[in-house]
Formats: sequence, C-alpha cells, structure tokens
Amino acid sequence: MEKIISLCKRRGFVFASSEIYGGFQAVYDYGPYGVLLANNIKQAWWQAMVQAREDIVGLDSSIFMHPKIWEASGHISGFSDPLSECKNCHTRSRVDHLLEEVNVFADEKMSEDEVNKIFDEHKSKIKCPSCGKSDFSEAKKFNLLVKSNLGNFTGDPMENPSYLRGETCQGIYVNYKNVVDSTRVKMPFGIAQIGKAFRNEITARQFIFRTREFEQMEMQYLTHPDNEMKEYEKLKVDRFDYYINNLGINKDNLRWHEHENLVFYAKAAFDIEYKFPFGFKELEGVHARSNYDLTQHAKFSGKDLEYKDPQTGEKYLPHIIESSVGVGRTMLAVLTDAFVEEELGPEDTRIVMKFNKKLAPIKVAVFPLLKNKPELVSKAREVFDMLKLKYMCEFDDNGNIGKRYRRQDEIGTPYCLTVDFDTLEDGCVTIRDRDTMKQERIKIAELTSFLAKELE
Repeated sequence: MEKIISLCKRRGFVFASSEIYGGFQAVYDYGPYGVLLANNIKQAWWQAMVQAREDIVGLDSSIFMHPKIWEASGHISGFSDPLSECKNCHTRSRVDHLLEEVNVFADEKMSEDEVNKIFDEHKSKIKCPSCGKSDFSEAKKFNLLVKSNLGNFTGDPMENPSYLRGETCQGIYVNYKNVVDSTRVKMPFGIAQIGKAFRNEITARQFIFRTREFEQMEMQYLTHPDNEMKEYEKLKVDRFDYYINNLGINKDNLRWHEHENLVFYAKAAFDIEYKFPFGFKELEGVHARSNYDLTQHAKFSGKDLEYKDPQTGEKYLPHIIESSVGVGRTMLAVLTDAFVEEELGPEDTRIVMKFNKKLAPIKVAVFPLLKNKPELVSKAREVFDMLKLKYMCEFDDNGNIGKRYRRQDEIGTPYCLTVDFDTLEDGCVTIRDRDTMKQERIKIAELTSFLAKELE
C-alpha cells in the first residue's frame, strides 16, 4: 500500500487535500493524471451502464435536497456509526473497525446496547490505533450526515439544517416520476447517476478507500414486483463481468460477499469485493431493495408515486435493484491491479502501471530523440499535434530516452513514440510498447490506424 501511495503522490495521481496547511483528514485531491484516470473510469462506467443499454437513462440530481428527503430515507434517525474515544490519547475510532482488528464483527443495524455488549467483551484485547492503550469510552452512535446552513439566515445555523447528500440514490428516487413523464421509458428501466456524496466519517483509513467527500456511480433499476429477483440475478452477472471485461481487473482479485443480516425491506444484498493491499473489501454493492424507498417518499411527500402500465393499466409501486460503487474505490482497485514491479536485471527494477489501455491517463507520449535539435523537435511536435485531439497525449523532451520511458511506465502510458534522425529520411517513428518494451518502426502516415486498432 505504501508503494502505491508513494507513486500516487510522486506521479501526480492523488494529493492530500490542503497539504500546505497540514492536510485535511479523509479528503483527497486528484492530480493531473489522477483526474484523467478518474474521468476514464467514469466514462467506462457510463458507456457500459447507459450508452450500451436502451433501458437505462442518465440523471444529475443536486447535492442539496429538501431535508425531508433524508428524514423519509431514514438517514437522520439511523445513518450512524458507533464511536468510541481512547481515554488515554482521546483518539476517536469506529467501534466496528476496532472489533475487526480482533476478528469480531458488529452488524451496522445493531443498537448501541448490542454494540457495547460485544465491545465490552473484547475491549481488553483491542489496542488504540494511536497510542496502543486499551482504555476506551462507551460506544455512542454518531450520525454521518454532513449538516449545512444553506438557506438558514437567522438564529442557530444548525437548528434547522439542510444536508449535503449522504448518497446519490435518493435524488434518483424522488425524480423517477419526472423521468417517466418526460421520456419514453417503460418498465423495467434504470436511472444512472454519477455524483458527489458526503459522509462525516469518524475515522479515515486506507487512503482513498474511505473518504469524507467522494463520488458515487449508481444505477437504480425499477421493475415490476414479480420480476425483481429475476432482474437482480441478471444485474449481478453484468456487474461482475464488467470489472473483468471492461476494466481489465484480474478475476482472481474479485469475489462475491453475501450480507448475512439484511435490513427488513431488502430481499438480497451482495457485495463485489476486491483484494486490496489490506485484504478483500467492498468494491460495489448490488442490492434488491423492494419498494421501501418509494413507499417512504410517497408517505412523506404525500404524492402518488405509483407507476401505471400503459398496456394493462395496472398500477404499482416499482421495486428497485441497485448497483452502487465509488469512483475512488474503483480507482484504488485499478491502481492496485495495474501496479507491477519488474526485475530487469541486477539493481534494475521497473515500476510500471499496466492499466487497461482504455483507462490509461495518457495514451501516447511523443519524444524527440534530442531536445537541442530543432529539426527533431519540430517533427515531434508535428506528430504530437496530429494525435493530440484524438488521444490524450504528452510531449516529453526532458532527459535521456531511458528516463522518459520510465516516467511514462509509472503513469501507465501504453505507447511511446520517438522521432529520431532516421525519421527525417524515412518518415517512420520508433513505437515502444509499455507492457513488452518491444520497439518497432512504423510510418507516421500509419500511426492513426495503428493506434485506433490498439486503443479504441
């Protein structure tokens, strides 16, 4: 994990937010290559989830929504984690995370009393992550919603708060009738969204795996109650295959995990887990939620949210299955899966990010062999300008060719093109493959067709 974090900082993938001020816990900034990788991940998800399917449409709901939405969804009363404070150093930790360190697991639906009963039984074996002592306060439930004073101009700004959304799916639920009324969708159909969410996490751990500001990619699929489980099984297959076929993730690093204790309204809940450096953890949730969410919003809003079948006239509240995954978690999985250290010889180790070529931040790097030869630089610029509007390219003339190759290896660039003196005579460049390091000569006139075949 330390090597991945170091590479992310060194090569401009991920920075600690507000670093010059000492950082801001559990918040990260994506650097020049990180934002490109994240955008490619989002594009791959959108292409597979919306563009490739006729039954799923997109949405971009607002981060701020009516506070009653969070009351209806249960977030105000029940969206919480158990917190305990070390009496020695006053570090606050999530109790379920502390228990995991001694292989004991607390269910998120447990009451404070139930959590404390388990916590008390194992406190003596648990060490504070900061000071190593075993002296903890009683566990207390801590709500994760982030409060705001938006629209509140008088009195206590926290007295009647609005909230930054804790998840993106609620914006889909409250807009589902708008989508039905304004488009030609018919049951079953899905609504997909990519957007920011915020959670006041007690403790931040494991780099960008768990953060307080994050981006979700969610799809809520609405269906007739009788077809919920059939559509659910289809979605499970699609989502697992997506990581292998679309993102190029190693199948051996993926597995299913079934939730043992379901919330009362759920029919099924499975997580796709990825083998991160800290072990198998949730990457994506695939859940069958019945019609609970729409029932709650119909109750609290007083609006009729039933769907009327245009063919049969049947009216019903749709049941919902969902796919939910974070951009950050996907990015960490992609970074972990791509990270390779290769021993090329005595004291010669190459770090290379073997991204799926479609996800690579930079697709092509163009080098003049020498930066002090204007004719080489001019020709390299010509090649760069020819390709840059089609692919994300980088022009690099700093240092010797070997060092430039290594820099591009570390950001995962699939192809490096070198313009040399022979190029001026034969119109060919040397193209070097990231994964094999093999080099071949190819005519500049054939570059576009070659790259289209390899990258598209």
